[in-house]
Amino acid sequence: MHHACGKVHKMRVIAGSARRLLLKAPAGLNTRPTSDKYKETLFNVLQPYLYADTEFLDLFSGSGAIGIEALSRGVKHAVFVEKARDAIKCIEENLKNTHLSDRAEVISQDAISALYSLKGKHVFDVIFMDPPYGLGLEEEALRVLSDSSLIHPETIIIMEVSNETDLSYLHEPGSRFEIMKIKEYKTNSHVFLQVKRL
Repeated sequence: MHHACGKVHKMRVIAGSARRLLLKAPAGLNTRPTSDKYKETLFNVLQPYLYADTEFLDLFSGSGAIGIEALSRGVKHAVFVEKARDAIKCIEENLKNTHLSDRAEVISQDAISALYSLKGKHVFDVIFMDPPYGLGLEEEALRVLSDSSLIHPETIIIMEVSNETDLSYLHEPGSRFEIMKIKEYKTNSHVFLQVKRL
């Protein structure tokens, strides 16, 4: 049988029901697995926003490690959006191996189109996005989200971006989002956004 998840990086689930279980990520340049250390820091900040009724969106999800970590920690449901077929195969295998498939939906589509097709079906409490660096995709995704029914006034959005990313558009008067916190690592950052209070 051809194994589409192929050569893989290995990572672990840090906490919750799937704690210590190994996850696979497709080897190669298309996905950048978030290291365990960064993932731990990310979830230390996110933990207060994860509830038993939380709807989680993992956009540009790669191996699905972030959404799976959220599911393992008890969120109600996670939607994974990824267009690379080998990555989709890994997400599905990872969900199966962590026994979390029943609370997950995997969408094989490019992220921006998926945001349009998800409208009316979901409202997300937490959105994590890890787009390829340097293409402005996070800005495009935020533009789609800013007037979308996919978010509510308390939605938290986290973007993983390279440290060279220009975030000045977030400070423009028309921006729907504002920066809550930035966690900076050696070459990249997690930028936490909230919906601006009117």
